[in-house]
Amino acid sequence: MNKKNLIFVLLLGLSMTLQSQQIQIGLLKYNGGGDWYANPTALPNLARFCNQELNTNFDIEYLEIAPGDIDLFNVPYVHMTGHGNVIFNETERQNLREYLFAGGFLHIDDNYGMDKYIRRELQKLFPDKKMVELPYAHPIYHQTFKFKNGLPKIHRHDGKAPQGFAIMHKGRVLVFYSYESDLGDGWEDPSVHNDSPEKHREALQMGANIIEYALHN
Repeated sequence: MNKKNLIFVLLLGLSMTLQSQQIQIGLLKYNGGGDWYANPTALPNLARFCNQELNTNFDIEYLEIAPGDIDLFNVPYVHMTGHGNVIFNETERQNLREYLFAGGFLHIDDNYGMDKYIRRELQKLFPDKKMVELPYAHPIYHQTFKFKNGLPKIHRHDGKAPQGFAIMHKGRVLVFYSYESDLGDGWEDPSVHNDSPEKHREALQMGANIIEYALHN
């Protein structure tokens, strides 16, 4: 699928595409030393949950994609996680910008320790845009599942309230950054972090909302 086809998939007949053929979730394979590969069971569990609850048709196997790879344009949603450093070079920044402006969606989930690095890289990625905190009334929190208080708190981290930040363009969220929530850990098999069934489902529900928003906006 090329860049023009991404716009076609997202804007023309998306619901038919989701139900008739499988599409993949992307996982961003970035440089800098951060563990981009953290939470290996998270995206398969999220894909299964979305297929069950949203009637999507995601492939359970996700696609690992470098920021500068043309394969980025094969997925409508790409996830990014980790605990450490992140570095995008200029070629990768250009490709990410083109992908996002073409209708793609980047969800960054701080797995604890990524914050100062990803904020730096986002400033370089969009020097003319500011990252803003989304209000609780934003549609991303009110898709199939309702989160009247915004992001759920899945893991303690520093004990701060979870926050959902965004970089926006013409009213659409291009980048969603979930901070102090750790949705990805909550998507993992519950035995990995000893999450309760309630926390596991809450994390998956919020993840499904993000997916649903990404597919239809």
